[in-house]
Amino acid sequence: MEKQQYQLQPNDLNKNSPVLEKYNYFILLSIVFGGFLIFGLSENIKGPAIPEIQADFHLNEGQLGFLLALNSLGYLLACSFTSFLSDKVGIKWTGVIAFASMAIAGLCMYMSSTYAFLSMSYFLLYIGNGMLEIGLGIMAVRIFTKNTGMMMNLAHFFYGLSSTVAPIFASSMMQWNITSGELGWRGMYVIMLALSLLPILPSLLAKFPAETSQEEGRVSYRSLFRDPIAWLIVAILSCGIVSELAIGSWLVHFLVKAYNWNLKDASGMLSMFFLFFMLARLFLGPLTDKIGYTLSILILSAFSGICSLLAVVVGEGGAILFAIAGIGIAPIYPTVMALLAKRYPNGTGTAITFTVTFMSIASVIGNLFIGYIIDNVNSIFSTQGGEKGLIGLQVGYGFIGILALLCSLCCLVLYIIFRKRHAVL
Repeated sequence: MEKQQYQLQPNDLNKNSPVLEKYNYFILLSIVFGGFLIFGLSENIKGPAIPEIQADFHLNEGQLGFLLALNSLGYLLACSFTSFLSDKVGIKWTGVIAFASMAIAGLCMYMSSTYAFLSMSYFLLYIGNGMLEIGLGIMAVRIFTKNTGMMMNLAHFFYGLSSTVAPIFASSMMQWNITSGELGWRGMYVIMLALSLLPILPSLLAKFPAETSQEEGRVSYRSLFRDPIAWLIVAILSCGIVSELAIGSWLVHFLVKAYNWNLKDASGMLSMFFLFFMLARLFLGPLTDKIGYTLSILILSAFSGICSLLAVVVGEGGAILFAIAGIGIAPIYPTVMALLAKRYPNGTGTAITFTVTFMSIASVIGNLFIGYIIDNVNSIFSTQGGEKGLIGLQVGYGFIGILALLCSLCCLVLYIIFRKRHAVL
């Protein structure tokens, strides 16, 4: 008996051994969690940089909106081919390409001397971000087969963690003194995006899970196009994410322009938003599994929309409500991903790609729309002798809150449909 036990020990080194599977699982966790950390940094260092970019390139709000919309267009393009690329080269190499392209984008942004070149650099960055998000989403769904809502929110907690510190780090780094002067937004982008090279090594070492669903009954893009539930989920995610990303993009700009806050204080409020955002994903994740994904999104998105609108109405004294809105908006994306995993178990990757692709289209339109809302409202009040600037910013930011309420309304429709079918998720 002792001899048999001794002979089994070398098998621990086999490819399918429990020991190696356990280590591989922890490596995969490090890639998913680390990937979301990098994703949060790359997404949210732009808040403090935007006022400096606007000053350097002499941009108006409409051009800023176009810049952000072009970023989303790169993200959209990545969503359209990432699923195909993943099928051809695998999730591993898709992730490696995504991380590398983000680092290269940082170098391009450092060298940008014109608005066009800067826009193309952002475009490349968001291609990498789009590839990364689709890859991480598919990987997380395959790994987190139990307590999906909690684990999805935990994974996205790391996005919130890095998003919380990103504005503070970015604004601080931009003021670092080096031999030729301040580091500025260019040097900050190079350093921050160079961190995206770190997850490449564990990605090369890990064995990535394959999709285990059977071909029979597998969801297809054609079936999703014909499924009204799929389109409702697209609407829910689009409204929620456009609201979330718009806060990250416009909050610092709003506080600086509307209330004359300095960059440090405005960035601190954005970090406060992401602090609430991060904690909500950490503590509300288990709640989504208990009360249901649809009901969770309905309640939380309504809370976020109400907070954002109240912040605009109350004025500078209610600025903290901008940050508190992060509690409601934070769980929407990961909870929708969990909803997709349960709704479409055969072909979850296809469902994620379909949903995120159309969400990206909405993001392109949303960022562009917010910028031009601000410009057009300012133009109207300027011709009528009104207070130019503040009114346009208030209407533009109010639109962000309205999007969160629309997310809740769409979720209410989905909840009613699920209840009628006795299949509430």
